[in-house]
Amino acid sequence: MPPVPLPLDQRTFGAVLFDMDGTLIDSIPAVERSWLTWAAENSVAPERLLGFHGVPALGVIGALLPDLDAAGRQASVQRIEDLEVADVDGVALLPGAQDALTTLIDAGAKVAIVTSCTDPLYEARVTATGLRRPPVVVTASMVKRGKPAPDPFLLAAERLGVDPADCLVVEDATSGLRAAHAAGVTSTLAVLHTTPRAELAELAELVVGGMDDVTFGVDEESRITLATR
Repeated sequence: MPPVPLPLDQRTFGAVLFDMDGTLIDSIPAVERSWLTWAAENSVAPERLLGFHGVPALGVIGALLPDLDAAGRQASVQRIEDLEVADVDGVALLPGAQDALTTLIDAGAKVAIVTSCTDPLYEARVTATGLRRPPVVVTASMVKRGKPAPDPFLLAAERLGVDPADCLVVEDATSGLRAAHAAGVTSTLAVLHTTPRAELAELAELVVGGMDDVTFGVDEESRITLATR
């Protein structure tokens, strides 16, 4: 029989890969406003927007309007991006997020943000919140396939020079957790800001209320540690 893995708070990690929206910042009201505007413009029933949290705009649009040609999909992606970039009202840091990033970045740990935001949207939200910028950021603009495909996490691990199996992924959405598993990540932590606990518990090794429920550290070998509060 294979060995039983240690609990997350008894392991160390070569890197931490953080999702952003719903994990480090709260952007849900702005996201909802933007998508409801787009839905009204495209005769999409609002209830059809449910269940896509953490999926890049192109994937959502492709699922909702499968008959759109490539030009139409790109136009819709641009419209959503314009709406979201312009609306940062209420976008705010989530408790514990800044402390976690500051601890890791200041200690020289390997850390990345892996987000379904495009480059402009990432910039807008980081500027609005003052979120610390880690050494590596992977946005939807940088990969051909976004979450739940593994590409974003694979690229982040490659840029950090760490095997995905040695990374801890922190997510709030099932699409992100599926992407992490597909990338070969074996250590996953989920936070409860956007998705019911039962759904996250099926995919994540540990589910906590938020980033303020965990403490990161860096040991003498530059390995990252995790403790629950």
